Amino acid sequence: MTLRTCITRVWDETAEIKCFELRAMEGVNLPPIQPGAHIDVHLGNGLTRQYSLWNGPAETDAYFIGVKREPDSRGGSAAMHELAAGQVLEIGEPRNNFPLVDTSGLSLLLAGGIGITPLLSMMRSLESKKRPVQLHLFSRSVALSPFRALLNDKPNFTQHIDVLPPKLEGVLSNLLGARRPDDQVYICGPVRFMELTQTIATASGWPATEIHLEYFVSENLPDGRKDTEFELVLHKSSKCLTVKSDQTIITALREAGVDILTSCEQGVCGTCVTAVLEGDPDHRDVYFNPQERASGKLITPCVSRCKGKRLVLDL
Repeated sequence: MTLRTCITRVWDETAEIKCFELRAMEGVNLPPIQPGAHIDVHLGNGLTRQYSLWNGPAETDAYFIGVKREPDSRGGSAAMHELAAGQVLEIGEPRNNFPLVDTSGLSLLLAGGIGITPLLSMMRSLESKKRPVQLHLFSRSVALSPFRALLNDKPNFTQHIDVLPPKLEGVLSNLLGARRPDDQVYICGPVRFMELTQTIATASGWPATEIHLEYFVSENLPDGRKDTEFELVLHKSSKCLTVKSDQTIITALREAGVDILTSCEQGVCGTCVTAVLEGDPDHRDVYFNPQERASGKLITPCVSRCKGKRLVLDL
């Protein structure tokens, strides 16, 4: 289901990040949100992008998103930065792949740059419930750090400016080395920041069930491996296709006249998740957890492939 909203306010949060206030059109109610949730934003020409909501618990009559303009954008962030107040924007209902765990322990929120958006919503929610929370933001400079007006006076917020390796490893090790029972850690930011933080968390004794990740972009592609073509069998429609070495599964399906629902097409959002009946998926996404990957029962056909010569999907 999609919703028609009006952009009621746009402002420059930093030189790279614009923030948008979205309100419902007349006769439409905005569905409630949970901390960590995101919305699909439909930008026309088949372009859909996901943006996290940074709402606080009292902000129920509008949605707030922040969008960083990426120099290597495929069009989404550039299109968003061209929008202005007064324009109509079609969005999807909030979805949450990054929920808060109900715990009496500390929620440790570690953000890299624009990755702060879902964590800001979490912090504001936990503060309202008087739950223990710490938010740490890693950014290149003070000028490029978003939400300073909201955060600078908060005692449970710490800003880390231009902390590069190997100093970064030391800072993260100190933060993650103080784990106590029932603590949870939430990580969002650039892929390499997240991978490093997850590695240090695991080495510091954090169980996988207490490490929560939210990726904005998938960069999880195999290094030094050449893709090969494979046979794709569609069980329900009894079709047999060939996925070429330079094609995605989604592209092969579309060329065969088979259309399935997609959104980000980067292996992030999970919209296109499909059941695997036979074959060994070569996961390229950042959506599934390790247990889901190991099961081999699901695949994100927008980016993932087959490790063997034949893959059977429940399509």
